[in-house]
Amino acid sequence: MPMKTSDFYYDLPKELIAQDPLEDRSSSRLLLMNKETGELSHEHFYQVIDHLTEKDCLVINDTKVIPARLYGVKEGTGAMVEILLLKRRENNIWETLVKPGKKCRPGAVISFGDGLLKGTILDVVEEGNRLIQFSYEGIFEEILDQLGEMPLPPYITHKLQDKNRYQTVYARHEGSAAAPTAGLHFTKELLEKIQEKGVRIAHVTLHVGLGTFRPVKVDDVTQHHMHSEFYVVEEDQAKLINDTKAVGGRVICVGTTSCRTLESAAGEDGRLKAGSGWTDIFIYPGYQFKLMDGLITNFHLPESTLIMLVSAFAGKEKVFHAYEEAVKERYRFFSFGDAMMIV
Repeated sequence: MPMKTSDFYYDLPKELIAQDPLEDRSSSRLLLMNKETGELSHEHFYQVIDHLTEKDCLVINDTKVIPARLYGVKEGTGAMVEILLLKRRENNIWETLVKPGKKCRPGAVISFGDGLLKGTILDVVEEGNRLIQFSYEGIFEEILDQLGEMPLPPYITHKLQDKNRYQTVYARHEGSAAAPTAGLHFTKELLEKIQEKGVRIAHVTLHVGLGTFRPVKVDDVTQHHMHSEFYVVEEDQAKLINDTKAVGGRVICVGTTSCRTLESAAGEDGRLKAGSGWTDIFIYPGYQFKLMDGLITNFHLPESTLIMLVSAFAGKEKVFHAYEEAVKERYRFFSFGDAMMIV
């Protein structure tokens, strides 16, 4: 039986899509799910500490979202153009998403911030993305910080008051076009308490691309192709995770991005290998997990690759039962919404 994309649909009332982050990150709700039985309990996020032991290792993705959305004008016509930076190439060239694309053919020049930054369109690549070469004086990141906006997902229509709220408290390495949102619930205080309890915390980096949120457009799930994203696993962090396994502790991933990093970098023997590279791993039911024992994650869009990953880990029926319960209990959904812990 082919697995259909429509098998992963559920009905979500629009008003349950969280539009703003909570005042206190860790006070969001937490739906706790037993992976074996599917049993559910309702808690608050700060209670995750009660479900971790000193043998466990929490794996966090320390990528940092760049203010990747830029608004500019096309030189010559004055037409308004919106650009989303996707992937950095060499020589100040970026792969971007341009709206409206039709007006931006190779050779067109776009000016941002009254000429503080200029972009020349070089080429049109797959899926209509544009390669743009930027010219500026000074430091690109600083100009971006001044001119760019956080690339919030399209289902969030409210303006973000504080850029840092779409950033984890442990974000370090710039490069993401979207936040690893499961990590948004952690405060520095909560992480300190978790470490004081003896839980190990391992850092990996996966720069989240927009491919993560791209809708699955094929009927047969197995025909969907994931976009590739860049990841890094440092030697000492790989050792930390492998040592956890060796003493019988659990590896609990914060977010689907941490999960995909580990599962991409794990050998068939279940040991994590240090290194960096590009991954286009697509995890859906039937996948055999090599490393992950538990997952902290947000509630994901219907028919998305993310809900497929969660279903692969905990079983589709159990996951969809949990989502039904979350809708009934009026949990908040998606990026700024509540969380789920599956152990």
